[in-house]
Amino acid sequence: MKLYEPGTDNVPTGKYLEVGPQGGKLQNPRHATIRVSGHRLPPVSPDTHNKWKHTSGRTD
Repeated sequence: MKLYEPGTDNVPTGKYLEVGPQGGKLQNPRHATIRVSGHRLPPVSPDTHNKWKHTSGRTD
């Protein structure tokens, strides 16, 4: 499982889920969808060291 830092460029398209610094589940995670290859991941919750986890290659 690869984790991505907030603001990472050129990530694969698909859906992403905010996870803890080591990939653990969060109570109220944010979700992001990257529809165009080359776009940047958004910021995570303030005052955390959370990351993004790629959950799906589909962008429905």
